[in-house]
Parts: sequence; C-alpha cells; structure tokens
Amino acid sequence: MRSILILGAGRSASSLIQYLIDHAREQQWRVTVADKDADHARKLTGTANDAAEGIALDATDADARAMLIAKHDLVISMLPAFMHMDVLKDCLRLRKHVITPSYVPDALWALDAEFKQAGLIVLNEMGLDPGIDHMSAMRILDRIRAMGGTMEAFESYCGGLVAPESDDNLWGYKFSWNPRNVILAGAGGSAKYIENGITKYIPYHKLFQRTSRIDVPGFGAFDGYANRDSLKYRSHYGIDGIPTMKRGTLRKGGFCTAWDCFVQLGCTDDGFIMELGTDATWNDYIHAFLPSVADRDARAGLAHYLGLEPEGTVMKMLDELRIFSNERIGRTGLSPAGLLQHLLEQRWVLGPEDKDLVVMWHRFSYSHEGTSHEIHASLVVVGQDQVHTAMARTVGLPIAMACKLVFNNGINDRGVLLPLKPGIYLPVLDELERIGVVFHER
Repeated sequence: MRSILILGAGRSASSLIQYLIDHAREQQWRVTVADKDADHARKLTGTANDAAEGIALDATDADARAMLIAKHDLVISMLPAFMHMDVLKDCLRLRKHVITPSYVPDALWALDAEFKQAGLIVLNEMGLDPGIDHMSAMRILDRIRAMGGTMEAFESYCGGLVAPESDDNLWGYKFSWNPRNVILAGAGGSAKYIENGITKYIPYHKLFQRTSRIDVPGFGAFDGYANRDSLKYRSHYGIDGIPTMKRGTLRKGGFCTAWDCFVQLGCTDDGFIMELGTDATWNDYIHAFLPSVADRDARAGLAHYLGLEPEGTVMKMLDELRIFSNERIGRTGLSPAGLLQHLLEQRWVLGPEDKDLVVMWHRFSYSHEGTSHEIHASLVVVGQDQVHTAMARTVGLPIAMACKLVFNNGINDRGVLLPLKPGIYLPVLDELERIGVVFHER
C-alpha cells in the first residue's frame, strides 16, 4: 500500500481528491488530506470509504508538517505558492517524492542536484496553467519538429472564467480559484515576451491596457493580457531561436479595461495597510485614492480622475460592485488589495447552480518545405458543479494522473522536473481526453 499526502484542500483540490479515492483500490494507495479546516478536508474525503481521511494541519507548523510528511510516500502540495519551498525542503530531507501545480521557485533549481542524488521526483507546474498548457504545447511542438518544421511564432493564453449560462454580471467573472491570485495578477514586475525578434516589456501599470483579442471557436472573443516572463519557456520548449513567443491570461471582453481602473487608483497595492475606521464604507475606500475635489462625490471624482464617461460601460461595471455605496466594509487592518479582495469575494460568488469555464488557446506558426502553416488549438471545459469546477478538474486531474506515473515507474528522470517529455505528457493528455478534456485543432 502506497501513501499520498495532500497538503491543502482549497478550491482546486476537489477533483484531485476524488480521482485518488476512485483509483485507490486498483492502484493500492491511501490518501491523507491535511487542511487547516479539518471539517472541510473530511467533507472532501467523505466518511464512507477507507481509502482516504481528512485531518487538521496548520502547514506553518514546521514540526507537525514534517512529522506528517515522514509518514507518506508522495506529497502533493496544494498550498499557496509561497509555502512550497518549506514543503520541498522537508521532502528532500525526508526523501519523499513531491508534485505541485505551481511555478518553479528560483530557489528550487539550486536544489536540483540534491534531489537527483536522493533519487527523488519533484514534478512542478503540473496543473492547468502551468501544466496542461505545457503538455498540450509540447505535443504539437514535438509533432512539428518531427516533420521537419521550423517554428516562427507561438502564443498561448488561458483563463478561468464563468460559463455562459452562469454569466450574470457585467464583468463576466466569478471566483473559481484563489481570489488573492486574481487580485494580484501581474503585480510585482513587468510582463516580458518577444515579438518579431524584439523583446517587449509591459510594466504593471500598463498591463491591462495592452491586451490582445483572442477568438475561441464557439465561445467568442476574449481579452488576453501578457503573463509574467514568456521568454524563459523558449529553452524549456526547445524553441530558443523563435522570433515571437507570448503567454497570457484570458478575460471576457471589457474586463481588462474596467480592471485597469483599480490598478491606476492603487487598489491592487498589497504593500501597506490602509488606515480606515471601523465604520468606513466602500465610498470612503474609493475616496481615499482620489484627489480632494470638494464639488464631486467619489463616483464623479473617479470618472473625472480617470477620464471615464460617467454613464459609460466601465462606470456601470464599477457601479455593479457597489463600490461607491455607503455599505460598511466591515474589515480593518488590510492592504488596498486585501480590501478589494474582501469586496469581490462578496460580489463574484460562484452560486450553488453556477458553473465555471476554463478556456485555453494556442497558436503555432511554422514553416515546412518553404510553405507557411498555422495551427490553432483550443480547450474549453465547463465545470460540473460548484465543487467539481472546471478549474478544480483541470488543475487537479493532471496531478492525480501523475501519481500513477510516479508510483508505477513511468518517470525515469529525477530532480526538479516539468511535464515536458512525452513520457509524462502523452499518458496524461490521453487520459484527460478519455474523460472529455480535449483539445480541438484547426
């Protein structure tokens, strides 16, 4: 019997847990789900099976965390990304394989040799984005290379959104994953990509102004904004000399223009605590970011400050959030970003009958025997319900499927890995297709 420890039972963990439970008997594994909220962990594992249990764990308690890791063969960290390094160091010291859905921290590459020497698999970026994006891209890139094609451009965009039938707000958005990551998207640095051989940079304060229109067959047009550092994946993908490469995030058309208001005001700043009284309102929150103009209320002041049409679409989107209301905030001691998150967690709730939507789109431009070709590949997944969302399925299922590869000697490499080789991406993508997570090419 092999044992799997899942650290964290957040929004993206439900389908991962269910898959591991469903395959526990045939794979001879047992699952422990450790979360700060033990009742929530037990709800996801259920009480009518002996394949899994939910327990309480404060993952910041180093001793308790290490003691639990020591009892298992494989660790899956679904914790916030900033906590991964502590878990990874525990796994190295305690000689445990580990899988995460998150980007590889720079500090982890420095430990690659030690993980290799210990014979350990550290599989990262194994979720949706990053994860399915890498695997689906590599499958097509390897195919193009095999036929002798030369890559000229690659673009990749992904978004977690709300399904059309549940889209009942002007933003076209509801939370199906970590809200904090949505609020802070793009903050803390410039986006970087390459276009026609020229490296391009987009500073954060311009990020949501410089968007691209992305058309996905059957689902219409989206806004795409550049995501982090696209250039580092040229070497990972084996396309170092490619003149155009860009990775980005998708939102419903109009979202980025409205979101830019919060960026320009400073509402997404997470670097200081706002000094607002216990009776402060959302109107007070907005007023705090505006120049003092005696004859204008917060709404009129914001429209004037940002040059917006008072009765235009963007102002209507802000009105919908009731951000100019005299409704009390009810929280103190938070940053501007923390307060904005508090507001939006109330406004963008995925309701009991709502379904979310995941959309991914790739464009491959290449030449072959003197002729130019282009492939568009798109993935659209609609959530099953409020628990087994499209986000939970596409983040969690690749991780769960990778557990079989780890335990059944399907991964020969050791050390810090990404899912970029056929031995990983082919079996995972094939199994995803069998359950309806399918890319369509044209």
